[in-house]
This record gives sequence, structure tokens and C-alpha cells, in this order.
Amino acid sequence: MLINENPRITDVLLYADGVSVNYTMDAVTVLSGTVASPIGQVLGQISASGKFVQVNPSASDGSQNAAAVLLAPITATLAADTTLVAVTRGPAILKSTGLSWTAGMTGTQITAALAQLKALGMLTRTAYGV
Repeated sequence: MLINENPRITDVLLYADGVSVNYTMDAVTVLSGTVASPIGQVLGQISASGKFVQVNPSASDGSQNAAAVLLAPITATLAADTTLVAVTRGPAILKSTGLSWTAGMTGTQITAALAQLKALGMLTRTAYGV
């Protein structure tokens, strides 16, 4: 029998310092119209509104920069702005295979987004200690 499980936070977040775990995560407003996204979706933040959407390297509104990683799934296109939990700063270690990227992102764009997350204190690893 094959059992399919939905992704879990532990599929994405390998480490967040216990003392500062509430510091690393925030309730963020995800913009209405954002399409279904799994736990681990990398988000960008629109500068003018402060709202989050899937990171979009071709945008010029701030969302071209990786700014957060979603810790709750979006199961359908959002009909209204929605508050969800995301990792927004470090110290945190994210599992690289648990991150989800906007469709069409190139390897170069993903590398740049990983550097942007690193600048926010979010490191990536393939597994614990690796």
C-alpha cells in the first residue's frame, strides 16, 4: 500500500534556534490571487504594500527578491489576502529539497534567491549537518 503524505514543516525547516524561534517566523500577509503553493514556497515581498507573493525574478516591485519561506500550504488560488506563517529571517537552516520555486525559475535565478535568503540568515542544507 502506498501512502502519500502532505509536506510537513520538518520537510523544510531543519533548524530554528529555540530561543529565537518566534523571532525567525512571522505571520505574513499573502496577496489575493496567489496561486496554490506548498509548504516551502519561496516568497518575495512587494515593497509598496508589504504583502507577499511567490518570488518572481522578472518583477520590479520588490517581489523579485526572496524574502520568506512559507510554512503553511496554500491549497487554492487565494480569493482574498490571507495571513500565513513564514520564516522571514534567521538564524534558520532550511532543507534545500524542501524549498519550492516559482514555475519557470532558472538555476541562475534560484542561486540568486538562495543568496538572498542567506543574507537574511536563512541557510540551506541537503539534510541535518550536511
